[in-house]
Parts: sequence; structure tokens; C-alpha cells
Amino acid sequence: MPGHVAAIALPGFTDPVMGAQSAFRTVLDALARPGRILAFPELPPAPSPLAPAAAAVLLTLADFDTPLWLDPAARIPAVTDWLRFHAGCVFTDKPAGAAFALATGAAAMPALSALAIGTDDYPDRSTTLVLQVADLSCEGGLRLTGPGIPGSATLSVEGLPQGFVAQWQANHALFPLGVDLLLVSGDRIAGLPRTTMIEEA
Repeated sequence: MPGHVAAIALPGFTDPVMGAQSAFRTVLDALARPGRILAFPELPPAPSPLAPAAAAVLLTLADFDTPLWLDPAARIPAVTDWLRFHAGCVFTDKPAGAAFALATGAAAMPALSALAIGTDDYPDRSTTLVLQVADLSCEGGLRLTGPGIPGSATLSVEGLPQGFVAQWQANHALFPLGVDLLLVSGDRIAGLPRTTMIEEA
């Protein structure tokens, strides 16, 4: 059986409605409490190189109305056919035209400035970037402040691109425009909305 046909045979959520609702609450909670690391209660099987948490995010948020950009490693039939079959995803080759973007690692992450930041009239018409990283921890690394964070929080991320903090600070300065970021590792997620200020801890 060809790989992409086998990938389509992989199921999505066990219960598509309940699974998507549960994942949606997890994503919202991650964005409402920046830096807090959460685990998805259910993860769909997913074709490589999609991380399980990334698959849960995309099945929940992406659809035929929200163009999705995939990095070259993920832009393969096994992944695109699975996402199209289970979520009705449509794809774009241009990061700036994407409502959602997936980078399977730091080397493949587009510059935040290359993504859609919204407009003055429609700041919500921006890209949400899903970045797969090696590990997430609450110990050191980055210092986070802003809405949803009592005082400050720390977040350690293994697998961010070089110069990420400077990129993020430029993105944060664009508020109310800007990109939102979802960091995923294994079954876990941490949200970094554009409202969050990041400094080296």
C-alpha cells in the first residue's frame, strides 16, 4: 500500500466532535495562560513528521477556510492527504498567505516577519505558527510577562531558532498586529500569543 494511502487510513480523533472540542479547549487555555505547559487529553495518530500535538492542533483549528502552510519536510502526500481527508485542509505555498503554518523544527521555521500579521481593520487575519520543538520545561530559559501571566513566568524551549527572542520582541512590538505561536512537543503544548513579552531569563 502506498505511503500516502496508508496515511489516510490512519484515524483522526476517536470521536471527531468530542476530540476536537477537548483539543480546542486545551489550545485556548494555552494561549490564555502563556508559557503554561499543557497536555492534550487525546491525540490522533498522525503520519510522520507530524508531532502528535501538532496533529491535534491542526485537526482542531485548520479547515477549508483557513489556508495552511507546511514546511518542506511536512509537505508530502502522507501528511497533506491525511489533513485534507480528516480536516478538509487547503494549502498555500506562501507563508504570508497562511492562517496557520507548521514548522517541524527550528531550521524550517519561517521568519516571523514573513508571516501574516493582520491589518489595522482585521488584526485577527494573521498567522498562527505551530512549531515542533524537542522539549518544553518550566525551568529557566525565557522570562515571560504580559496578559494571562501573574507577575512573570519562565519557559525553557529546546529547539528554538537562533535569534528567536529578537524576532519575538519585534513581533510583540507590532501589537495589536502580529503572529501568535503554539509550541508543541510530544503530547504537550505551550502558547505564546503576540501580547506576551519575552526576554532571556
